[in-house]
Amino acid sequence: MKQKITQIAKEIRADIEALSDAIYKNPELGNVEYESSKLHAELLKKYGFKVEKPYMGLATGYRAEYRSAKPGPHICFMAEYDALPGLGEHGGPGHGCGHNMLGATSVAAGIILSRFVDETGGWVVVLGTPAEETDGAKVAYANKGVFRDLDAAMICHPTSVDYFKSGKSLAMDTIEFEFFGRAAHAASEPEMGINALDAVIQTFNNINALRQQTRPDARIHGIITEGGVACNVIPEHCVCRFYVRAGKKAYLKHLYQQVVNCGKAAALATGCELKMRPFELAYDDLATNETLNDLFEQSMKELGVEGIQPPGEDYGSVDAGNVSYVCPTIHPYFPITTEAIPGHTRDFAAATQTVYAKDRMMETAGGMALAGYHILTEPDTLKAIRKEFKALK
Repeated sequence: MKQKITQIAKEIRADIEALSDAIYKNPELGNVEYESSKLHAELLKKYGFKVEKPYMGLATGYRAEYRSAKPGPHICFMAEYDALPGLGEHGGPGHGCGHNMLGATSVAAGIILSRFVDETGGWVVVLGTPAEETDGAKVAYANKGVFRDLDAAMICHPTSVDYFKSGKSLAMDTIEFEFFGRAAHAASEPEMGINALDAVIQTFNNINALRQQTRPDARIHGIITEGGVACNVIPEHCVCRFYVRAGKKAYLKHLYQQVVNCGKAAALATGCELKMRPFELAYDDLATNETLNDLFEQSMKELGVEGIQPPGEDYGSVDAGNVSYVCPTIHPYFPITTEAIPGHTRDFAAATQTVYAKDRMMETAGGMALAGYHILTEPDTLKAIRKEFKALK
């Protein structure tokens, strides 16, 4: 099986590299990845997948399936292809998180595994999941029941230096505070004004005071998006936004309400009116299926990869967390450089263009496909994955 997977990976490598490189050269932000999703769909069609696009109301989402006539497990590989703002040429978007390569890896895994399902039975599904960096499509997909007929979902993310098993991610929610005051001349009639910027600053101060009483896994970080227009005018309209994160969504709910209260207190103290809203979708924490996680590590070792590391302690938030509560899910990491290059940078984007990165991409795709093959052919393995998932609920 190792030899077969390695051979298929060699056969499709040129197409997979071309996919990753084309998306790197034409970076598109979340929910406007028109060309990127088109390239994904066209390549999967070339290899015999039936593609539905748009998908679930998302213009840049897709679902590609390769179904055997024989019954069997349904294996899903999730693909991302959105870029980040400001990390490309001339301040435009760029693939500082390596999603050009992430999506290509999932496509490759799907194509490799599809070569076996006519014999083993089952389905191979590749899901195009737009906008992971903002309004992650996996959240909408999970809410709409997309994963209910799937037995396992996998996605592998580029990183630097080491392979890492799937670990944790933080549950995350967002909030925008919009304060309405009253303008006045800041020098001659300040008493006539109600300062919306004071309310924003007080919100930050309240949140900073809250930090001492938060758990170690909590993260609260924000920006001012509107802070006034002139120094000699009392600002009448100001806006700030925050991400609120925690290790578990149950604690996040409590922490989020505390942050809401920080904004309400600021409005009360300054006399401003306040409007609040989430400005992006909320992400659940990642509940890694450890049985599937171990299977992926075993499969990588079968392909000759050694030294896969335990999951790191530094983590952000991923929309795969929402998937993990409706389907057994893993989110491991694979290296694209031998140097410690931070993500969300131009240097990290450039690393996806190296031969080393492309070797690791195809190696990882093979490991994902081999893990899928084990599930398709080993009923006890699937049973163990399902048992762990049911215990999560």
